[in-house]
Amino acid sequence: MTIKVGDKMPSGTMHTMTADGPAEVGTDEMFSGKKVVLFSVPGAFTPTCSAKHLPGFVNHAGDIKAKGVDTIACMAVNDAFVMGAWGDHQNAGDKVMMLADGNADYSKALGLELDLAAVAFGMRGKRFSLLVNDGGRLVDSGPLLEKKKRSRKVRGGACTEAARTAPSSSPSRE
Repeated sequence: MTIKVGDKMPSGTMHTMTADGPAEVGTDEMFSGKKVVLFSVPGAFTPTCSAKHLPGFVNHAGDIKAKGVDTIACMAVNDAFVMGAWGDHQNAGDKVMMLADGNADYSKALGLELDLAAVAFGMRGKRFSLLVNDGGRLVDSGPLLEKKKRSRKVRGGACTEAARTAPSSSPSRE
């Protein structure tokens, strides 16, 4: 079942790259006492995600954090080495935490997995953005979780409380 506004975020573990190698990141700890924007892309280094999605959050991290967001985290079904390299390539630095959901376990726990085996990409996570409050409750979701009809195809972006109120050139909605 797909997570919805008001639901508690599921517990899980992802990985991030550190100077000492891959390290576990527990979601309970990540969400505790913080307001977090968590966004997901199908894969690191993919053309649209590299040109539009991650750079939008990196470029507007200051604006988003000025709205009270403590952490901006990018999640993809890749390993921590790939996510670390992509973050370095995109100058994510300490602006965006790069999270590896290597086996799509957290994507599945959210009900947001995407089976792309038909095009040889395997199991991935859907594009989405979530705003999570202290205690891990989902308070807002991006356009891919909303059931509203849109006049153009939405393929990702930051449709969260924080990002929506940032300047009009905020993270891309392609």
